[in-house]
Amino acid sequence: MEQHLIVVRGAGDLASGVIHRLAGGGFRVLALETAQPAAIRRRVCFSEAVYEGQATVEELTAFKIGTFSDVDPIWAAGKVPVLVDPQCVCLQAMQPTVLVDAILAKKNLGTSRTMAPLTIALGPGFRAGSDVDAVIETCRGHDLGRIIRNGFAQPDTGCPGIIGGFGKERVVHAPESGVMHNIHDIGDVVAAGETIAWVQNTPVKAAISGILRGIIRNGFPVHKGMKVADVDPRLEEQKNCFTISDKARCIAGSVLELVCAAPGLTSF
Repeated sequence: MEQHLIVVRGAGDLASGVIHRLAGGGFRVLALETAQPAAIRRRVCFSEAVYEGQATVEELTAFKIGTFSDVDPIWAAGKVPVLVDPQCVCLQAMQPTVLVDAILAKKNLGTSRTMAPLTIALGPGFRAGSDVDAVIETCRGHDLGRIIRNGFAQPDTGCPGIIGGFGKERVVHAPESGVMHNIHDIGDVVAAGETIAWVQNTPVKAAISGILRGIIRNGFPVHKGMKVADVDPRLEEQKNCFTISDKARCIAGSVLELVCAAPGLTSF
């Protein structure tokens, strides 16, 4: 029986949750990324394969490939290929059955319903029934993971979800433009006001105490105001830095539901 190809645009933390669920369900998945991904929760992002050649998230490994013709050995080994192709040039040759836009850019960066028989987008910036076939709600709360078949997801509020009683305080932004020089790594315990990195000669400080849940790659060029780190105030949740989040799993389940419900689609 024919195997169907699912292309996922993006391989950040939410996208990686989707990729992990789909690959675990037996589907062939190809992840498309930019040449310089800016992931924060890097320990759970297949996008790290762009830099390191490979990346493993919860026992599933992704490998960077140079061209779409290199996918078959990766799939045969039960792994996930990651291709640098932000413009989706490979789609004409690959002809996927499903395309998932998981870039989380809060706007549409070029995804359309013509790209695959089934198109799905995560979060705001897309109109279900017009830009794509379905949109998945990504805002934390009662509707997280809800499948929208007509209309939009909730607009971006600019306010991070509340974790351990903290919202915007959790997120660390670059104090100026320049290159990141990290002095702490993901999983480290940090104190409020502690320097976790430098941008040029300016310290990057944590606003609250907790676990450094994510931090952008050392040596990454950032601009002033850019999100560069995330602190989780729950000290007992250190292990969460290295596993797919509840939010990503919820969204991934909704994507899998749509894929499995599509007429004629099978993973085998």
